Amino acid sequence: MDILVEYGYIGVFIASFLAATVLPFSSEVVLTGVLLAGGAYCPCMVAATTGNFLGGMTCYWLGLLGKVEWIEKYLKLDSTKLQRMQEWIRKRGAWTAFFVFLPGIGDFIAVALGFLRANVWIVAVSMFLGKAIRYWVWMAFVFEMQKII
Repeated sequence: MDILVEYGYIGVFIASFLAATVLPFSSEVVLTGVLLAGGAYCPCMVAATTGNFLGGMTCYWLGLLGKVEWIEKYLKLDSTKLQRMQEWIRKRGAWTAFFVFLPGIGDFIAVALGFLRANVWIVAVSMFLGKAIRYWVWMAFVFEMQKII
């Protein structure tokens, strides 16, 4: 992860994109490293949110392909968990994309939304807002910790 911190805002973007896919990756570590190295708030926010949003939309697109075998094989998502998530989404609608930022279930939500052919515009806006708020809260936390330390 040090190499991504050295890349600055591009590293934040890459880490955020990878973290939004099913790869086990922590964008917060890279984001914090760049902020502590003197990175500016606004470019970090744009890089993190955009990268994470595009990674989440990639999962949505993979779900849109509709091949359960591919989802199980390449994304390592359990089909029973995916079915449960689809039922949950059917009851609540496309706005559930707001919660794609949640660790552990966010990938399931994004893939299930695609699989269910949820409205792409509602998904995109909801997902973007959820991810932006997530990074805004995290960066505020880092900023407050810097004051204390």
